[in-house]
Amino acid sequence: MSSTYILNLSCVDRPGIVHAVSGFLFQRGGNILDAAQYADDKDEDATGLFFMRVGFGCELPIAQLQQELGQLTQEFGMRWSLKPASEPMKTVLMVSKEGHCLNDLLFRWKSGLLKLDVRAIISNHRDFYQLAASYNVPFHHIPVTAATKADAEARQYEIIEAEGAELVVLARYMQILSNDLCQKLAGRAINIHHSFLPSFKGARPYHQAHARGVKLIGATAHYVTSDLDEGPIIEQDVARVEHSRTVEDLTALGRDTESLVLARAVKWHSEHRVLLNGHKTVIFK
Repeated sequence: MSSTYILNLSCVDRPGIVHAVSGFLFQRGGNILDAAQYADDKDEDATGLFFMRVGFGCELPIAQLQQELGQLTQEFGMRWSLKPASEPMKTVLMVSKEGHCLNDLLFRWKSGLLKLDVRAIISNHRDFYQLAASYNVPFHHIPVTAATKADAEARQYEIIEAEGAELVVLARYMQILSNDLCQKLAGRAINIHHSFLPSFKGARPYHQAHARGVKLIGATAHYVTSDLDEGPIIEQDVARVEHSRTVEDLTALGRDTESLVLARAVKWHSEHRVLLNGHKTVIFK
């Protein structure tokens, strides 16, 4: 019986890549269901890399395909991954005291809108243990202080690894991760934060925005790196603001935007649609 897989790959752009990949699949009885490709070679700061995502059906087991793909990918110097298309992504959610993104992700997951397997929720506060229980998700309360940060992160990482998480979502988790944890979670941790023009950092950003009379508020979802809020961007969106809007209006609008942007980023990542391109991303929607 045929199974469906998703193959992602990237390598230095050169002739013959698409031919080699499609030929490899054809020789093994594979049927391409959808395919997308992109060559980053158009601008001065281009990386010169070629990216491809292929969805295909095949009767061969994934272990055999992965082994035989090794020969092809070695020839082209490819970075690649092969995943079953139907398998939900094991995910750990992290949150502090603002629950709008957490609540939105849990609802979308249970509604079948996100292909996730939410294995655990980690928080430095107890506020959402009842919400976690209502979705039958284990809740881990791990307080964090300057003195306990290293031990807390060690425990967090232990849970993430024990659950086999392919994705960690910082759903308004308001602690800065250490460089060590950022490196361990590279390419599989997504953060969400507000993004204004001008940008307002620190406490009460919506109050700062309101005081400056901003006309746009927005949100950015990005991969977590040791450079705070500067990881490769996955998704962004904005909402227009009129002069009559109150601080409470801005806060509500901002939370809605954050939830929507994060949900899109999580969806694309869980469907293996996001490929890293240096400090940027290639997203095959």
